[in-house]
Amino acid sequence: MSAASLAPSIGAPPVRAKRVLPGFGLTMGCTMLYLGIIVLLPLAALLLKAGEVGPARFWQIISSPRAVAAFQITFAAAAIATVINAFYGLLMAWILVRYRFPGRRLLDALMDIPFALPTAVAGLALTALYASNGWFGTVLEPAGIKIVYTIFGVALAMAFTSVPFVVRTVQPVLEDLDPQIEQASATLGAYPFTIFRRVVFPVIFPAYLSGCALAFARSLGEFGAVVFIAGNIPFQTEIAALLVYIRLEEFDYPAASAIAAVLLLSAFVILLATNIVQARLLRYKVRSA
Repeated sequence: MSAASLAPSIGAPPVRAKRVLPGFGLTMGCTMLYLGIIVLLPLAALLLKAGEVGPARFWQIISSPRAVAAFQITFAAAAIATVINAFYGLLMAWILVRYRFPGRRLLDALMDIPFALPTAVAGLALTALYASNGWFGTVLEPAGIKIVYTIFGVALAMAFTSVPFVVRTVQPVLEDLDPQIEQASATLGAYPFTIFRRVVFPVIFPAYLSGCALAFARSLGEFGAVVFIAGNIPFQTEIAALLVYIRLEEFDYPAASAIAAVLLLSAFVILLATNIVQARLLRYKVRSA
């Protein structure tokens, strides 16, 4: 059979490639249905419950001294945890991608432990380690460094549960980065730190920013790992998620919904702003290319 006979005849309708999944309408409908039932419906119910109290009552709830103190502690601890993870997560992703050493696969698997481990178990483990009679507490507290029942303990628990977001968002970008670019920079006389700052970091920055934003948003809603190590002292170590739980135990559902709505909207604004920044960075790279 000749090649000419295999070529499609002129004017013949193009042959459409068979799709593995059904058409756009069905797949989009299934995903939106799942998203609506699992995500959007509960969030809408939360916002509607919070809106039942009215603007005046809503503001009274979230601006009460105890709620304001809980928000301040939550956001401050989440910021500290994000700074820790921003440095440690980038360093860990770099080590896992750029070096080969015994136990590397085990260390890589350990990065996902905070995802699989119940947060309450993590809180108990951290409390046992940093308590005054714990392995680390017996060394730190005599030196004047107190972790348990302080905001630093809250930040430590948040950092533990959110560090995989930074590692897992930066790691695949580093793996896809062509090493020849760095080698070319080195042949031109660039120092290693200059190569990282001018060549590597701009490429991984969108993913790095996304990982830090996800870690911060995750820290805002952390509960299980914090309640054991924080001590839950009002105006000192009481976080907003715990205050929501306390209001639920008091059967004050509107107050619990109002405080939870603030956390939800805060996380949404942070993630939305991050997506906007990423989109602008992508457009800038396309224009510069």
